[in-house]
Amino acid sequence: MREASDGGRSGRLVDVVVIGAGQAGLSAAFHLSRSGLEPDRDLVVLDHAPRAGGAWQFRWPSLTYGKVHGMHALPGMELTGADPDRPSSEVIGGYFEEYERTFGLRVHRPVDVTAVREGDGGRLLVETSEGPYATRALVNATGTWDRPFWPRYPGQETFRGRQLHTADYPGPAEFAGRRVLVVGGGASGTQHLMEIADVAADTFWVTRREPVFREGPFGESEGRAAVALVEERVRRGLAPGSVVSVTGLPLSDAVRAARARGVLDRLPMFARITPTGVAWDDGRTVDVDVILWATGFRAAIDHLAPLRLREPGGGIRVEGTRAVRDGRVHLVGYGPSASTIGANRAGRAAASDLRRLLTRAPAEATAAAP
Repeated sequence: MREASDGGRSGRLVDVVVIGAGQAGLSAAFHLSRSGLEPDRDLVVLDHAPRAGGAWQFRWPSLTYGKVHGMHALPGMELTGADPDRPSSEVIGGYFEEYERTFGLRVHRPVDVTAVREGDGGRLLVETSEGPYATRALVNATGTWDRPFWPRYPGQETFRGRQLHTADYPGPAEFAGRRVLVVGGGASGTQHLMEIADVAADTFWVTRREPVFREGPFGESEGRAAVALVEERVRRGLAPGSVVSVTGLPLSDAVRAARARGVLDRLPMFARITPTGVAWDDGRTVDVDVILWATGFRAAIDHLAPLRLREPGGGIRVEGTRAVRDGRVHLVGYGPSASTIGANRAGRAAASDLRRLLTRAPAEATAAAP
């Protein structure tokens, strides 16, 4: 890593900055380092979390490793011998930490990235809490965990009970003896509901759309079709939907049992929130102590705003992993690559594309970045 000729005021000079050290960021960093970029000289990996593990380190303790759906190993090192009864935050956090150490990725943390903007000489200027970096290219792998989505409904501020989001979910014990409303039809919502139902006085489940439970195996062809639907949104410059939103909910034995007990009897979306619960336009009301918003997350990309990458539809249009509006910027773990296996593939694809960019003459590389 070299200082700029102005003494570092315009940033330490690197070839690639990777923002985020979750599955996608580590995959990209691995492939970039294997292609010849040396961490802390040509390549720097920045992560704002306090320790290794990506978003997994923030998962609730009752989400044990055995309950995790589809955790795919990072490239070059399998995760073996994990205790299925240990919290996933511990298992995967330890695995990521060992991975970073094994491959010498030298992740900088905790480091906050505040903005990425146009720099001097065709470089991007990455402004961070440890100072600026002037980079030829950028891999954005910031995921979604930092941007929980809270819907807004009339009367929400009047509710006298507790409201929290999946991002703050502490596990079921805190809901013992309480009347709990879970909002959201995704995997997290159903997992929360099934856990809480064992200890709560009563539970209610509300979703905007009728949940779709998926029977049978989910094979490669089904996976490709689901990813293609998300890719189409991203190609059109729309905000990406999650892959899970187009796959349906897997009908496991636990889900079947919960449905048989009435735990997963779904109510339509309420019209407003009252001081003691929620109400529908047909006059129905439910009084609850807690509203748990399992309403998903949005892409954490506000720091890219100075580059003006967003399309009118609200998303960043990408081809593969490359931002259409700026070929120096790649997004991994975004849209169709938000799954763990998709993040691995995206990391490899971004690294391959960036190696081609970096081997061009400087003027030619700059011309590729509109």
